[in-house]
Amino acid sequence: MLMGANQSGKTWCGAAEAAFHLTGLYPDDWIGRRFVGPTRGWIGCDTFPNVRDGAQRVLVGEPKLESAWGSGLIPGHLIAGSARATGTPDLLDYVLVRHTSGGVSSAAFKSYDQGRKRWQGETLDWVWFDEEPPEEIYTEGLTRTNATGGMVWLTFTPLQGMSRVVHQFIEDTGGLR
Repeated sequence: MLMGANQSGKTWCGAAEAAFHLTGLYPDDWIGRRFVGPTRGWIGCDTFPNVRDGAQRVLVGEPKLESAWGSGLIPGHLIAGSARATGTPDLLDYVLVRHTSGGVSSAAFKSYDQGRKRWQGETLDWVWFDEEPPEEIYTEGLTRTNATGGMVWLTFTPLQGMSRVVHQFIEDTGGLR
């Protein structure tokens, strides 16, 4: 969990971690988890326009300029494919990314306002919540990683104060660090 002030680089940090896991290109001094093969992940935010203008833009590039795709944290030559979502202009449904292992990783873009049921069913290696999710969405996202021993990370400004999601981290760690 990375909590911080508005405009302090939280989304960029979360996107960097997603890019590392999607590509397999980890910094030499990376001490976090490393996946040796392609990964499957979900990236969620409160609304689809916020997904597009935040996480998708930082990862892939400027959403309104398809020619700029590949100018984000995922290098253009590693983008193996994508599909546009319906209903929100310039939003991607998913992106496929070449992994250093030779396989292809995937990341789907999700929205909390889709409701809990749209967060069910998949088995994933990781989930990134860019903005604090409602507790039922957080729980579904966490459940998606159970079978793989995967991971979940959150990047947000604590606008809801001491929510139940934040409280889970305090209980699990004995306090915020």
